[in-house]
Amino acid sequence: MTQSCSSHRIPAFRRKTRRSAVFLRDTRQMTTTKSYVLSPMWRLYIAAWLSYMLVIALVMQADTLLAGRLDPSLFWRAFVSIAPSAAMLALLWPLSGRFERRAVAGVQRFVIHVVAAVAFATYAHTVLVVTQNPPPHPLSWHLWPFLYNMMSYAVVAGVFHLVRANAATQRQALATQQAQTLLVASELGALRSKLNPHFLFNTLHSIIALTGRNPEAAETALFQFSNMLRYVLDTERAGIDRVTLDAELDFVRDYLELESLRLGERLRVEWDLDPDLGDCLVPALSLQPLVENSIKHAFNPFTRHGILRIESRREPATGLLRVTVRDDGPGAAAATIEASPGLGIRTIGRRLDLDYAGRAALRIDSQPGAGFAACVTVPTTP
Repeated sequence: MTQSCSSHRIPAFRRKTRRSAVFLRDTRQMTTTKSYVLSPMWRLYIAAWLSYMLVIALVMQADTLLAGRLDPSLFWRAFVSIAPSAAMLALLWPLSGRFERRAVAGVQRFVIHVVAAVAFATYAHTVLVVTQNPPPHPLSWHLWPFLYNMMSYAVVAGVFHLVRANAATQRQALATQQAQTLLVASELGALRSKLNPHFLFNTLHSIIALTGRNPEAAETALFQFSNMLRYVLDTERAGIDRVTLDAELDFVRDYLELESLRLGERLRVEWDLDPDLGDCLVPALSLQPLVENSIKHAFNPFTRHGILRIESRREPATGLLRVTVRDDGPGAAAATIEASPGLGIRTIGRRLDLDYAGRAALRIDSQPGAGFAACVTVPTTP
């Protein structure tokens, strides 16, 4: 039996090994093919040198061109005399990369570049003399091409270092942006984790207060609360941070129906909604805390009747969605609101700042004896 099992395992192992070998071969082929594709930087490098060779060849025969003649051999001579130098200068790219990886000090880089520039200028001038075989000239005639080659070295080295510095800056900026994104996501998650228990605790507290006075209403409130809890859990489970305005307002309606069981006729709700804005996206659980704040401060401490008004509009000037929760309660001074230890409004404001990067806002309009209004403005497009 053991042999039989082994005889079945060996072909399977061989098939797996064969598939792995084919995968490795295809991977090597892909890698090899990719290595022959020049990057945009090297394409630009080659194009610049070819253009330079063309200009030199034309300059070398400027007099014959004015006479209406063209000597094609000069193009080849320009290529033969300049191409080796261009190839040598290309080695500055890995050299600059080595400097970057090893964090070579500036003085050491300068010394290495000076030595390399002298060596390159000597090599390039030697190639020029060998390919063109000029007649004997004084030393001053040789110094000018030598200095020109050193300048060419400096220009190419400077460009390569700038390219690497720019790439390093972009990588750093990308890393910073990714870290900031992760930080914002973490803070948003922490804010939501604070807000949800806050909502659950306050709602359960309202239901508990209702059980002593009206057990039947408390039972109805528990069923209402289960619908609200399902909304919260669904958004958490799906990782949804934004929902449609209609969905968020339905959640607010469920909450107000629950509170109406406790407050009775004292709570009067007026809706003034723009039906064209129902599909706009808003942060999940961003409106209920504003409504809860009005319930807590405008209705709970008093026995008088009050009006809670919820409206949605599109701002004509900016096109932003504006949702306002307004009550006719006692209101409060700005300093009192700022010093309040409440979590809901402060959390909503911080969520809007993080989630929309300054494009959304929460504004509070309240004065003692003049009611309280909380206005959320968000973009209608992501």
